[in-house]
Amino acid sequence: MKEGVDLFDREGSTWQERLDLIVDTMRAISRETNPHDMVAAYSERMRWTRMGRVISLSRRGVEPPKFVLARDSHWETQPNPWHERDQLPVLEGGLLGELVYGNEPRLIQDLEVAADDPAADRLRGFGSLVALPVFDHGEALNVVVFLRERRNAFDPEELPNWVWMTNLFGRATHNLVLTDEVKRAYAMLDAELRLIADIQRSLLPPALPRIPNLDLAAYYRPATRAGGDYYDFFPLPDGTWGVLIADVSGHGSPAAVEMAITRTLAHIAAQEMSEPGPILEAVNRNLAARGSTARGAFVTAFLGAYDPQARTLRYASAGHHPPRLKRCSDGSLFGLEVAGGPPLGVIQGPRYREEVAELVVGDQILFYTDGITEAFNDTNEMFGRERLDKTIENCGISAQALIDSVLEGLSRFTHGQELADDLTLLVVRVTGD
Repeated sequence: MKEGVDLFDREGSTWQERLDLIVDTMRAISRETNPHDMVAAYSERMRWTRMGRVISLSRRGVEPPKFVLARDSHWETQPNPWHERDQLPVLEGGLLGELVYGNEPRLIQDLEVAADDPAADRLRGFGSLVALPVFDHGEALNVVVFLRERRNAFDPEELPNWVWMTNLFGRATHNLVLTDEVKRAYAMLDAELRLIADIQRSLLPPALPRIPNLDLAAYYRPATRAGGDYYDFFPLPDGTWGVLIADVSGHGSPAAVEMAITRTLAHIAAQEMSEPGPILEAVNRNLAARGSTARGAFVTAFLGAYDPQARTLRYASAGHHPPRLKRCSDGSLFGLEVAGGPPLGVIQGPRYREEVAELVVGDQILFYTDGITEAFNDTNEMFGRERLDKTIENCGISAQALIDSVLEGLSRFTHGQELADDLTLLVVRVTGD
């Protein structure tokens, strides 16, 4: 680039030189993703001009008649006006105050500065000035001031182009500021979501319990950082084991919070009761009293109480999909149906009827949430219960192998694409041990 090219002086440079400077400047600032760096790249190229001094003023964040001196080409070190605002001078009144609150371009070709002007030391020695407002929502919240030593140094014919160019650059800078703010806000939100996800996972069983006569396996995967699915195993007062799977409506952080509440209520109830129906009734009573439905949330749940001695499963359902039982002794496959009640948290007072399943060695029960049966492939087909049943037909394999079979069948069906809902699977396989 030729030394001394001046965008503000058509007589001092050729159109080709000015065009080359503009192209080089636009190319440089297009690479920047940080507003401070972009302004620095622009200012660096402005040093090729014969401008005497460039000052940027702002009235953002201060009360009139105060204003902030945001940038000065004579500073050796330029603070970042977005992150180091406390290092910027705050002035009041004087010629610069008139310019920043004038809301209009100003051209002064015969500059005279009063000795008591607050910015006299910055303006003294210059003979002409042009002030270019940068508008935001109709107000000139920022003003760029160009100064030259000689009088009549600016061509008034170029003033419209200067205002145009300055405001286009101002909008580009503002867009980068917004982008930077969005990135920082997203990083903070992402960190919070990670924390919520960690907390939620800590509420799930850290390890599967050792229950006599059972081989257990579990799989949990939220659609986002955190989700509303929940599963649990816990001892009940009468010596049986509770097996619980639940699904909060929706997913994400709100569902995770509702899940945490549901878990707490279930554990409190399970300390005093052993029957699945009354436990679900207690949880429902508390959720409904806390206004879960008013928050747009409800919980489907299936709770079983397994008796290791009798190999029986007493169970009740609150609007949840019936688990699928594959009876390997005769090849039959059926659901643990029950005339249960509505999802938890919807209404006060429903009763949750119980049923009892007599289990035999080789029985394998799959508990699941609708994230699997309602998964879609790329032709908008739903996985459905029939496909789910086919994945659990294999007998004589471990509980974990059975879950692997389900996940493999789901992956083949969806071609590995992302699922839109939370996904939880539990397998309870009755053994002869």
